[in-house]
Amino acid sequence: MEELAIRVSNVSKMYKLYDKASDRLKESLGLTRQKRYKEHYALKNVNFEVKRGETVGIIGTNGSGKSTILKIITGVLNPTEGNVKVDGRISALLELGAGFNMEYTGIENVYLNGTMLGFSQAEIDERLDAILEFADIGDFVHQPVKSYSSGMFVRLAFAVAINIDPDILIVDEALSVGDVFFQAKCYRKFEEFKNQGKTILFVSHDLGSISKYCDRSILINKGVKLAEGTPKEMINMYKKLLVGQLSLDEEEEQEDAEINSVDLPEETPKQEVIQSNPELLEYGNKAAEILSYTIEDSNGIVTDTIEKGTDFVIRVKLKFHQRVPEPICAFSIKNVQGIEITGTNTMIENHHIGSREAGEEAEISFYQKMSLQGAEYLLSLGCTGYEQGEFQVYHRLYDVCNLTVISDKNTVGYYDMDTEVRIS
Repeated sequence: MEELAIRVSNVSKMYKLYDKASDRLKESLGLTRQKRYKEHYALKNVNFEVKRGETVGIIGTNGSGKSTILKIITGVLNPTEGNVKVDGRISALLELGAGFNMEYTGIENVYLNGTMLGFSQAEIDERLDAILEFADIGDFVHQPVKSYSSGMFVRLAFAVAINIDPDILIVDEALSVGDVFFQAKCYRKFEEFKNQGKTILFVSHDLGSISKYCDRSILINKGVKLAEGTPKEMINMYKKLLVGQLSLDEEEEQEDAEINSVDLPEETPKQEVIQSNPELLEYGNKAAEILSYTIEDSNGIVTDTIEKGTDFVIRVKLKFHQRVPEPICAFSIKNVQGIEITGTNTMIENHHIGSREAGEEAEISFYQKMSLQGAEYLLSLGCTGYEQGEFQVYHRLYDVCNLTVISDKNTVGYYDMDTEVRIS
């Protein structure tokens, strides 16, 4: 039987929400027998196990209870009901630098945090060089941390937490700290932990990291564990959850996943649009108008998250407010630095929409395979054309929404050539 590093048994966390501060005071003083609070369950009857040497990711929407369960496992919070059993020394990357004293120097805070984690001065002495090398903030380690930039602060906090040689590493969104070079160093350390057979439990909105590093994933929503299974299965369920298309009756989702018997939130209407960027750039004479748009993955799920190497479709619905001869519909994808990576339009693809009269509508669907590297991108849409030889912009939506590509293998550059390697 495989040894367990973490066992979470029937854990619930309930908070009392009071309408007025006086109600809290009356109850604390025993001045009333009437219940003056509402019960809010951040977690409700959560059960799961993490085997020694396993890497498990927890995913879910904001407010679903992901960070709460990590805090209970690490002892920062106590559960209202249930219990947690942990076998091994834990290092937790939750709120980086939460135990730092802003008046102390970096070195003094290293020893302060090490002591709080249960290390003797001799043990911290042994690890000091590794911590300072990883943080790489130079002579600033001898200055009070209140003088640090935010980047230096998180580098030192991360370096302290990750260099104490734990049996179990608990991570809450901490791998996205610092600049791109420091992030790369953090991920290398993460892989080193995996290769050493350490137990890792982490929460992340970076689905690419969940897919790449995890052996297993757990999906929770509104404090309830919905399912656990392979990262791919859970990511697919999570994408459906985001757009109100998740049904626990779907046989294909239950085949290889352990599904709890739970009550899902009330059904939401099937999402037909992606959340738009409130700061998008919009212009045009509106002779033709983009009414709506969707991005759909290979399973037909409306989502702004696409897995690299899979098919997806961008759909654009147009309405014509006056006669438009030969409209052209286009999309383009930029990276977050604003560089246009790819795009096309109906004229380039030699698929003509044809002349349209006032009141008509048309839906244009662009089918393609996602070859971009795992990263964040911005989608732009447009409808243009020519009238009497003059270029016309009917409607353009620049940076209309975010497009996230998840990948467990990023090659060099902007896109993947899907290379096949043969050795003879």
